[in-house]
Amino acid sequence: MHAHGKKYRAAAAKRTVTTHYPARQAIELVKGSAYAKFDETVEVAVRLGVDPRHADQVVRGTVVLPAGSGKSVRVAVIAVGEKAREAEAAGADFVGVELIPKIKEGWMEFDVMIATPDQMGQVGQLGRVLGPRGLMPNPKAGTITFDVTRAVREVKAGKIEFRVDKGGNVHAAIGKVSFTIDALNENFTAFMDQIVRSKPSASKGVYVQNVAISSTMGPGVTIDTTPYR
Repeated sequence: MHAHGKKYRAAAAKRTVTTHYPARQAIELVKGSAYAKFDETVEVAVRLGVDPRHADQVVRGTVVLPAGSGKSVRVAVIAVGEKAREAEAAGADFVGVELIPKIKEGWMEFDVMIATPDQMGQVGQLGRVLGPRGLMPNPKAGTITFDVTRAVREVKAGKIEFRVDKGGNVHAAIGKVSFTIDALNENFTAFMDQIVRSKPSASKGVYVQNVAISSTMGPGVTIDTTPYR
């Protein structure tokens, strides 16, 4: 069994494992127990009462974090003509169909890809490359759209995508330890509200079963799920 270091044990001692804390108090504990020398990411893990093996119980969606993600996101847009110019004006880092052959050759210097619907015939050729990396544009994520201005600005402002894994869990980064408690609480609330709105009609029993929050290196703090039931 892995033995945790002294700093981790000291951080873990600040919270009680069996206690389910109100969200704001949990965030305070996470901020107060962060000990790494870098600006740690604050992450949320949610255990859902769904069976992802059934298509009608897959939970997937997006949410724009009100206080931003704290991450610099590189956006690539596959578009032509006026839509390409709109993407550039909105702040996209890379624009144009000429990116497609570059990606085929191994270029992957971007974090999110947005494409207009008329270019998906070409973008579809990249499925084997982008799919496994979670970078393939998807209409449910809002990354296949003619409204490239809005799409680019939302991603740059802190829009994140989430999807339930095979075990029924959803993981998401909601900011950095350097964020204020108010900012992290605002982001957490927006994320959990979207999780609740994304409940599949086929889900039975308790939907939100467990919620925990932690920093990159720190211990998890369990959050009271009562507000989400």
